Amino acid sequence: MKKKPIYSFFKRCFDIFCSLLAIIILALPMLIVAIAIKIDSKGPVFFKQDRIGKNKRIFKILKFRSMFTDTDPNAPTHQLGNATSHITKVGGFIRKTSIDELPQLFNILSGKMSFVGPRPALWNHPNRLVLATEKS
Repeated sequence: MKKKPIYSFFKRCFDIFCSLLAIIILALPMLIVAIAIKIDSKGPVFFKQDRIGKNKRIFKILKFRSMFTDTDPNAPTHQLGNATSHITKVGGFIRKTSIDELPQLFNILSGKMSFVGPRPALWNHPNRLVLATEKS
């Protein structure tokens, strides 16, 4: 289904406005989370993972890192043996509260994601082509 240009324009304006507003409002809490992650475990603050977006383009989704750096980044948590042993102390909290998802606001601001639409599929998800096609 082809979307009308006016719809796409207003949807993009909505994404830019809302993501910028949310980033401004949540800047201090995101800074506190970033510091907590650095204190809790070694490694980067952000976790980047390949996802499939619009027009089947692969992009890096941003999240706060909730697992130790030696964990396979492409393995879904439910497929890890004893998954809780891979999750940091801060990671357990930010996952439970979905705070780990806040950096995706930058993906929305850059146009790689949108507030409205399907969640981008993992690049190695078995139904990735179906999911990517539904998003386009």
